Amino acid sequence: MRRVLHHAFPATGTIRQLRPSDHGRFQDHLLRLDAESRRDRFNGLTDDVFVRVYADRCFHDGTTVVGFVDEECHVRGAAEIHERPEEHDPTAEIAFSVERHLQHRGLGGFLFERLIGHAYALGYEKLLVTTHPQNQAMKALARRFNARLSFDCGETVGVIDLRPETAAFKPFWAHHGVQLHGAHE
Repeated sequence: MRRVLHHAFPATGTIRQLRPSDHGRFQDHLLRLDAESRRDRFNGLTDDVFVRVYADRCFHDGTTVVGFVDEECHVRGAAEIHERPEEHDPTAEIAFSVERHLQHRGLGGFLFERLIGHAYALGYEKLLVTTHPQNQAMKALARRFNARLSFDCGETVGVIDLRPETAAFKPFWAHHGVQLHGAHE
């Protein structure tokens, strides 16, 4: 899926699932995040060592990472699905990061939509998103995808219901009468 973002900083690239060979590009993306973007992504302060360990863990623990890869093959935005096997229903926590110069230009929405499609195809019924109360952009994005937001222990927690019978968000194919068979039969 090739997307052109038409705003003050036009960017051309591809939103796709990152491959194991993209590990370094993903890590570099996270390391390029400015202090505020990094705090928003990790819900607190982090150093470079933490970020490197985190990127390694994502590529070794089954995390699904979708990224916006620009024409120079740099990952400039990413969305992650982290399974929560301890939950009763198939549940995952999701996370997003976009480099400062591409924020507020629609890229987060594209990544969110692609990530929800992946989560739906993987059979998840519930997605969780957690952020600090001041992260207005993330809260607005979560609301756009019908997350139920609440405040818990100093954090904003969102829940997105993906069960076909109750989901407020429908994947793109559901709006076009396409019948897919698989995870939700």
